[in-house]
Amino acid sequence: MNNSHIEQVRRFNRAVTLRTGALDDSYLGRGRPLGQARLLFEIGPDGIDIGSLRELLGLDSGYASRLLKALERAGLVVVEQDSKDRRRRIAKLTATGLAERQAYDALSHDLAATLLDTLGERQRDRLVTAMAEVERLLGAASVTIAAEPEDSEDAKRCVAAYYAELDRRFEGGFDPNGGGYANAGKVQEQSLFLIARLHGRAVGCGAMRLLDATTAEFKRMWVAPDLRGLGLSRRLLDALEAEARRMGATRVVLDTNRSLAEAQALYRKAGYHHTERYNDNAYADFWFEKDLRTSS
Repeated sequence: MNNSHIEQVRRFNRAVTLRTGALDDSYLGRGRPLGQARLLFEIGPDGIDIGSLRELLGLDSGYASRLLKALERAGLVVVEQDSKDRRRRIAKLTATGLAERQAYDALSHDLAATLLDTLGERQRDRLVTAMAEVERLLGAASVTIAAEPEDSEDAKRCVAAYYAELDRRFEGGFDPNGGGYANAGKVQEQSLFLIARLHGRAVGCGAMRLLDATTAEFKRMWVAPDLRGLGLSRRLLDALEAEARRMGATRVVLDTNRSLAEAQALYRKAGYHHTERYNDNAYADFWFEKDLRTSS
């Protein structure tokens, strides 16, 4: 880790917290700290279940509970059980809370305008462009990857999005139940499904299964379009390789279609080499392998 990079991040954090008023006990002069104001914004006019709110903001249950109780005491928020699922609790803004949120929205707009107004036109363009890039990169740094059940709703949504993209990009479309795709390598007793999440949202996936005692196959690697270009595909690939090693595999194989040029580039850059066809997947044009014993 480069120490100069770390120091730059710390300077940036100090500059942002100072310039945006994040350190003030009364954020934007409304009598409450930034944490409470942020909850008002995220709860929004439609409300939100508390689990999703915590996941979105990365809050532990104790801190989130204290923030919500403070807003409840102020008459800005009510917390109710979900009528469809009594295990879930929903936070909703009261009429006073909605008015307070609108006041914060207007003040936040004015704060942003004031920041930009002190700069020339070219400087404003540079700052806004840099902010957009920082936002994307911070998002990439916030992504988590973990194993989850392959039959979960989020896993199904990721795979459905992956299949839909293949159907758009492949010549003649794509049928996941045909062409040998679904049955390629029938040994599925030892398998794994990874999901990448950004603030609770499933934004990528990848699957692995052992074809034999030492050979793992990777399938269904997908990243949401708005998160591409940030290295998430490589992180998923590295995570799959780590899991393959943990399960005793010394070799990885995978296949891809000729229309997926970016996937081919990813595999080559990660040390994969062309190999002979190892399955009957009619959609595959290229087959790759990697020796996990010679890479870390």
